[in-house]
Amino acid sequence: MNNEFEIITVSSVDDDLCTGLALLTINVVKQGASVGFMDDLTMEQAQNFWKKIFGRVARDEVVLFAARHVPSRQIVGTVQLAVDLPPNQPHRGDVAKMLVHSAYRRRGIASRLLSTLEIEARERSRHILVLDTVTESPAYYLYLKYGWQVVGNIPEYALFPNGQYCSTTYFYKKLN
Repeated sequence: MNNEFEIITVSSVDDDLCTGLALLTINVVKQGASVGFMDDLTMEQAQNFWKKIFGRVARDEVVLFAARHVPSRQIVGTVQLAVDLPPNQPHRGDVAKMLVHSAYRRRGIASRLLSTLEIEARERSRHILVLDTVTESPAYYLYLKYGWQVVGNIPEYALFPNGQYCSTTYFYKKLN
């Protein structure tokens, strides 16, 4: 990835960022990604989702990263590191909502987001990371490529935006 994109750690919230993340979410859902929403996702629903995440960021429960296309200022990717876990899991982090805009895939954005997230996890002494993703999706293969270990699959775990069942695969990664 070149200087065309930058990865930012979201520490303050503004309307433009909320709108950008909402538009990104709508894009990936319209492309069929199973990320918690259905085909009828509205802009208002997507913005409300991100406002809730911003609240978690403000309470230091989640670290939010965004990839921005520098020339256009468009938000083209995001990922979250959840760190608000039970007291017996201070060494673990949950990875969530890895999203990359359909027009910007295969440009190294997801790998940059993951790398940035892993650096943050290490800085927070989180050496075990856990995530789930749709079985045999492009993200599934991305995680395998970057050293994530498969724990197992759960059939009919969730729905694709069109209402069809999809299975999920749980992964973990132990950071050095």
